[in-house]
Amino acid sequence: MSRAFVFPGQGAQTIGMGKALAEAYPAAKAVFDEVDDALGEKLSTLIWEGEQDALTLTQNAQPALMATSLAAVRALEAEGVSMEAASFVAGHSLGEYSALAASGAFSVADTARLLRTRGEAMQAAVPVGIGAMAALLGLDFATATEVAQEAAQGEVCQAANDNDPGQVVVSGHKAAVERAVELAKEKGAKRAVLLPVSAPFHCSLMQPAADVMAEALSHVDINRPVVPLVANVRATAISDPATIRSLLVEQVTGSVRWRESVAWMAGEGVTEIYEIGAGKALSGMVRRIERSIACSPVGTPDDVKAAAEKLS
Repeated sequence: MSRAFVFPGQGAQTIGMGKALAEAYPAAKAVFDEVDDALGEKLSTLIWEGEQDALTLTQNAQPALMATSLAAVRALEAEGVSMEAASFVAGHSLGEYSALAASGAFSVADTARLLRTRGEAMQAAVPVGIGAMAALLGLDFATATEVAQEAAQGEVCQAANDNDPGQVVVSGHKAAVERAVELAKEKGAKRAVLLPVSAPFHCSLMQPAADVMAEALSHVDINRPVVPLVANVRATAISDPATIRSLLVEQVTGSVRWRESVAWMAGEGVTEIYEIGAGKALSGMVRRIERSIACSPVGTPDDVKAAAEKLS
């Protein structure tokens, strides 16, 4: 029996996430302290007692979600479960950084600083109001890609997230994405809706942010992860630190190939997936991609204990 640990991306953030873990496990609390120290501010206070709007800002959401995921990892470790219990790790967009920190490729402090930089760079890459993203529901990836290409009309409109067989997110210039929404409906999408995001992630408009991340990553040590990472832009497993560094840069402008990543893991014999951190969005996607994979969220002390029982 093979299993994978997966880590959520932006959109999963909620006020109060990880607080019960920090109260139940000193090692989980230590993660939030370490992230606070690395950023030179009390991000933990914002996560547990702040305003949802402030937490949702990209530069806060990214390190906050990573901290919550790593707190859950430390809680699992306190219950005797090591990362090596998994055959693979994977993360959705920023979740890739959480996966790498969990598997020892990055220190928690470096990951927090990288995600703060990534969040700020992604926000700064495109002025507010210029870009947009939309979810196209009920279209397969090939059709959604055609919609994006047809909607571009000289602007940028690209398939940004291939989430599951019926959900593709497109990203680019606002007018082009709005055209894609209308075209998707004409082509039989069940729903096509603009997303409440502050920038058009995972498309070529993010190139300035990719340049910033190339510079930031060049100064950070990357260890070989103890568990291979199924990379967003490749949808296959990698472990080489130099490859990890280059793909994290590519990931800023590239597609998140989540559907293919899960299908690849299933092909490698993965039958159990544990979603480590906030929310259950990835579990829902996994079920729609591969019904044979059992999914378990690991975001609360009860979840940790239940997972530890299964994994021990």
